[in-house]
Amino acid sequence: MAPPITRVADWHGSYSMIIDVRSPSEFADDHIPGAVNLPVLDDAQRDEVGTMYKQVGTFEAKRYGAALVATNIATHLQTVLADKPRDFLPLIYCWRGGQRSGAMARIFSEIGWKVSVIEGGYKTYRKKVLDGLDALPSDLRLMILRGRTGTAKTQILRQAERLGTQVIDLEGLASHRGSLLGSEPDHNQPSQRYFESQLHAVMQNLDPQRPVFVEAESNKIGSLHIPPAFWHQMRGAPSVALSVPVAARVDFLIQDYAHIIQQPTRLDPLLDWVASRIGHAAVANWRDRLTSGDWHGFVTAVLNDHYDPAYARSAQAREYQQSGTLSANKLDEENIMKLATELGKFR
Repeated sequence: MAPPITRVADWHGSYSMIIDVRSPSEFADDHIPGAVNLPVLDDAQRDEVGTMYKQVGTFEAKRYGAALVATNIATHLQTVLADKPRDFLPLIYCWRGGQRSGAMARIFSEIGWKVSVIEGGYKTYRKKVLDGLDALPSDLRLMILRGRTGTAKTQILRQAERLGTQVIDLEGLASHRGSLLGSEPDHNQPSQRYFESQLHAVMQNLDPQRPVFVEAESNKIGSLHIPPAFWHQMRGAPSVALSVPVAARVDFLIQDYAHIIQQPTRLDPLLDWVASRIGHAAVANWRDRLTSGDWHGFVTAVLNDHYDPAYARSAQAREYQQSGTLSANKLDEENIMKLATELGKFR
């Protein structure tokens, strides 16, 4: 006798695999972090079946769609799922927890696997994410790590996380460094929805009794917006400031942005954008330094002419509640480790 199919309210539990049976484009837009996409209909097939519903008829579309679904599920069983044991415990979801997830669940149940399906599917999941994005931030003890451009804030936070400090790496989740030159080489940003899904997943696993460190950001990282409730908590959170001399910041930036040194044309958006803000003469000086290969001079000028004045204006407008300052004369591995260790002591 086939095991019963269990309907569950959420995606938490000791499942062997969370399976998203929606089409690849639906999955790419958003999905439960950690889920595997095993579509019962791909994008082209879904469009084709939808067209048949409108132009041919419901019966014909269902018959044709059922054949495609059966073929796709068979392929998954013969490939990705071929080595799954008797005690495999899958959790399945589709858009609304209906036909697509039900088709796979019934076949899995006949095999003998104990299958669970999210009641209401992705729509249920998305609502809980949105509710969590509104409610969870107020439970967290956020602390902001702030500092001028080139103070290795992201690297310090990531090292602090390795040491056991609670961290939300917004730039990591957004696949972007948060500036005009922040695009990560060979990495596209996720969709807004998937960024929110990842942030929600991180927040759910944090201890509200311990501080959570976040890098100072604007409310937008690349093309992605920080959810309003989280941004509100960031705005009111106490901060720890980094103090690093310009020379050390220049050395760090030259190393951290080596991909731009290898492809200087990546600088064109910055040069074009900033000319109207700091003047064409300053940008002409930048270009002269680029032409001569004077990267230390170029980065120093960019910091002095643009990034540091912009930081000073922003800091004055924000009126940060400062809990302390961390300082270093260099930003090598040893000093980043030291700063990360000291950061974890703030309470």
